[in-house]
Amino acid sequence: MSQQGYVAAPPYSQAPPGMGGYQVGYAAGPAQPLYGHHGGAPHPFSAPVAGGVMKPPGSTAAGMVPLPVSSQYNPNYQQNGSHQQRYAAPPAVSHGQPPHALPSSMASPGPPPTQQLTNQMSAMNLGSYGQNHMQHPPTSPVVQQSFQSPPPPAVGQPQMPLGPQVHHAPPQMSPPQSSTTNMSIASHSMPGPPMGGPPMGGQSMGSPVGGGPPMVGQPMGAQPMAGMSGPFPGPPPPAGPGGFQHLGPGQAGPPGYPQQAGQFGGMMPGPQASMQGGFPGAMAGPPQKKLDPDAIPSTTQVIEDDKAKNGGQVYCTNIRGQLPPLVTTDFTVQDQGNASPRFIRCTTYTLPCTAELAKQCQVPLAAVVKPLANLPKNEAPLYAVNHGETGPIRCNRCKAYMCPYMQFIDGGRRYQCTFCNCVNEVPVFYFQHLDHMGRRVDFYERPELSLGSYEFVATLDYCKNNKLPNPPAFIFMIDVSYNNIKSGLVKLICDELKTLLEKLPREEGADGSAVKVGFVTYDKVLHFYNVKSALAQPQMMVVSDTTEMFVPLLDGFLVSYQDSKAVICNLLDQIPTMFADTAESETVFAPVIQAGVEAFKAAECSGKLFIFQSFMPTAEAPGKLKNRDDKKLVNTDKEKTLFQPQKGVYEQLCKDCVVQGCCVDLFLFPNQYLDLATMADVPSHTGGSVYKYNNFQMETDGEHFLADLRKSVQKHIGFDAIMRVRTSTGFRATDFFGAIHMNNTTDVEMAAVDCDKAVTVEFKHDDALSEESGALIQCALLYTNISGQRRLRVHNLSLNCSSQLSELYKSCETDSLINFFAKSAYRAILNQPLKNVREILVNQTAHMLACYRKNCASPSAASQLILPDAMKVFPVYMNSLMKTAPLVGSTELSTDDRAHQRLAVMAMGVEDTQLLLYPRLIPLHNMDVDSEVAPAPVRCSEERLTDSGLFLLENGHSMFLWIGQAASPDLIQGIFNLPSLAHFQGLTSTLPDLDNPLSKKVRAIIRDLQNKRPNSMKLQIVRQKDKPEMLFRQLLVEDKGLHGGASYVDFLCYVHREIRQLLT
Repeated sequence: MSQQGYVAAPPYSQAPPGMGGYQVGYAAGPAQPLYGHHGGAPHPFSAPVAGGVMKPPGSTAAGMVPLPVSSQYNPNYQQNGSHQQRYAAPPAVSHGQPPHALPSSMASPGPPPTQQLTNQMSAMNLGSYGQNHMQHPPTSPVVQQSFQSPPPPAVGQPQMPLGPQVHHAPPQMSPPQSSTTNMSIASHSMPGPPMGGPPMGGQSMGSPVGGGPPMVGQPMGAQPMAGMSGPFPGPPPPAGPGGFQHLGPGQAGPPGYPQQAGQFGGMMPGPQASMQGGFPGAMAGPPQKKLDPDAIPSTTQVIEDDKAKNGGQVYCTNIRGQLPPLVTTDFTVQDQGNASPRFIRCTTYTLPCTAELAKQCQVPLAAVVKPLANLPKNEAPLYAVNHGETGPIRCNRCKAYMCPYMQFIDGGRRYQCTFCNCVNEVPVFYFQHLDHMGRRVDFYERPELSLGSYEFVATLDYCKNNKLPNPPAFIFMIDVSYNNIKSGLVKLICDELKTLLEKLPREEGADGSAVKVGFVTYDKVLHFYNVKSALAQPQMMVVSDTTEMFVPLLDGFLVSYQDSKAVICNLLDQIPTMFADTAESETVFAPVIQAGVEAFKAAECSGKLFIFQSFMPTAEAPGKLKNRDDKKLVNTDKEKTLFQPQKGVYEQLCKDCVVQGCCVDLFLFPNQYLDLATMADVPSHTGGSVYKYNNFQMETDGEHFLADLRKSVQKHIGFDAIMRVRTSTGFRATDFFGAIHMNNTTDVEMAAVDCDKAVTVEFKHDDALSEESGALIQCALLYTNISGQRRLRVHNLSLNCSSQLSELYKSCETDSLINFFAKSAYRAILNQPLKNVREILVNQTAHMLACYRKNCASPSAASQLILPDAMKVFPVYMNSLMKTAPLVGSTELSTDDRAHQRLAVMAMGVEDTQLLLYPRLIPLHNMDVDSEVAPAPVRCSEERLTDSGLFLLENGHSMFLWIGQAASPDLIQGIFNLPSLAHFQGLTSTLPDLDNPLSKKVRAIIRDLQNKRPNSMKLQIVRQKDKPEMLFRQLLVEDKGLHGGASYVDFLCYVHREIRQLLT
């Protein structure tokens, strides 16, 4: 079969079960545990099974001996929750450093110290993949069109005209399929020593025309011949702890590299002796131009194409395994038996039938579940099914809930569970006759039989201690130490709460909110307030013994706001004046959370703590922290300790909070390091959020903070939640990422889960899947809603299965894939050196694309990079991920900021990671002010900016309004009410409210974006060439990273070279 992809690599002959001779992806058998099960002892390497293009067992080409397939399923290694090898072990250091291991040079006249390593790198060369393979010469990229049918041009023959080409493979060559994109990266040999590491900024690369040595005796386009279907040549790499490979001091690197001390602690490959500027036999092609950025796949184009195709359409969920529109497209979902993509999105909607195929392609099999996602107003809310005291109907064996996939048999008296095949009796009250198609006649009247998502009203069996829960409570805990009083923060919070408490969340149709509220202020000691409605004045009680935390009052601490409104308003007026003369600068922190847990325990309810804190807790009390920020650890093997929370008190607090259903939202106002990795440990395991306002200033940050507080208080939320993901036979959920707590391998526990929190679930095979029956996922969330009702929310999704890899690649979703990679990489940095993690990301990217090229694409010139249509912009997201603060080893970045981003991403859904890794850059200077729609975003690169332009950039966390130095006076007058840019004073974060069409339109666009995002974004206005512009430029992800990291063009060439290494 020959399926064609987005082109730009060498012809290849064998189908790899594991490329490069190492074990891949979802291995069963003794897998090397990678991301997920870090630091375990290295497992012995087991050679992968040889296999050609996978076919169903038994079907072989005429005259071919069937390939041996050893059972990859080994019960000892596949227990639920066991972490199989997630990422392929890196090849035996086939390159100096992965892209982005180094800080790249800033644009400055002389090379600064950070550039020396880059220069040193460029004197090195890429080694071969495995031993005794020809080296690839340096390359200079240029894009060319390619056609599949003719043979590749001879070396030195002029290439075809520029520009990538998207087309279908000729009909005789392939089954029906999606289109693919071709891009040839042709090249010539450059004089001088070739470059060896990743593409660091500015250096361009490419590869030889024709792509290296021809394959032995293998005509292009032919199926692999019998006996030629082994893995890629080359010995397996040594496996280090956790499956990541480390070259120890006594081990030699790949051939031809004398080792030398590297800057990143550990040896770096030295210069290559055998290759002075080209490899033996390589002839120079014609000189080429630099790769044209317009000719490589564009994310904005992909987004616009999907909007044109699916925007405003109704997406019906009645087809198994259908790919939904992108997260960036506005569409309406009609639930017809599968959960809406707003609740569940998958990395691929066609699972490979066997573990071997999964291992071969290395595409992670995962779902991103956002169980309480908000639905737009034009979509029906979920139905609540109430079966009275009997409760939800479930399978007796696997406990799956009644859903559209259950098969009714025996005239409707019994049903077969499609998850475990067990046959169950239908309860008498639930019996219904079947129609001529075997469907129940009440099919459309019962949500659980006809819809993909619905809720059950839970019975006492689903409640703690078999008692119905009380409505949840919110406790506001305000740090009243000197700094917060002086900055005006305490008064700001108290004033806001007076209006915000009127808008506490409530169930649809309820008269008022059932949420109770309580108040605590603290510095070194805690002050509790009795705000009972019968009191004329609030009463304060002080607890100064923070080692044995208790709540000094039961009655009057948690009250209904409506009942005690007068007393609460009185208290909020008094707090700022009560502490106005404080000189206390030390605070406690862990006892504050403990107090909240004790209060919820006493009131027998769950709830949320809103904690407002400015400094690291240094007062003598449990959970006291000390400064452990050490920039010397950056780029060493100990850098991971900067991200690890301090154990002990906070670890126990996490458990206590989860047991009680106590969620923590933390608002931080630091002006120095406060060990966010530890302070945020409780929020990040209880479904909470962390908001951070560095160097808080009332004028510029006040509104930004209040907008976050309002969103946090008002968002749709469930408490005391537990989630279980069930699957049909053949595969199972093995790993979970999110703001969650795991006590065992199957139950995902969340003190709370809100409409923005997502859990990413990874699946592994434990048997073969069948193409006919497909694969089923059921995600059940048990939680207490805001009015105190226990509910069971069920989301069902059915996927296709195929033994053809082309089907899997065709139904991949890049946005979900990158969400999975971001979370697994961010978890891995707790246990691995950053360098290893980045290397693995690059390797797996190359692996997935090489497998596509090898098994699914029509034969074409080696100089072409061929990308599957569904993944053609995957490299830009991957490169952007590797340039994010947590993965960049730079001493210029604050440790707290890096830890903050790491934790924020762990709980993100697909749309949030998509926007974070590819920000929107919207031109505002030439838009039609009368149009209803906002202007289309442009590519996220400096090349798209114009000196006379005005651009809005947002990534869900930051928002910039960039003004070009030659912006017209009319533009400046219309938006800022200033005669020219010269009158522009300092950093401001608001736009004046002007009565002209341009100003109204710009403010409407900003307001609309602010409302859509889970967090509020502070608007930062920057002028071209001003110092603050650096922050803006960090978000131009197609360009070279300011703190190290390749441009998109260079990364693409680099990945292309890695793919060719794998294939030759």
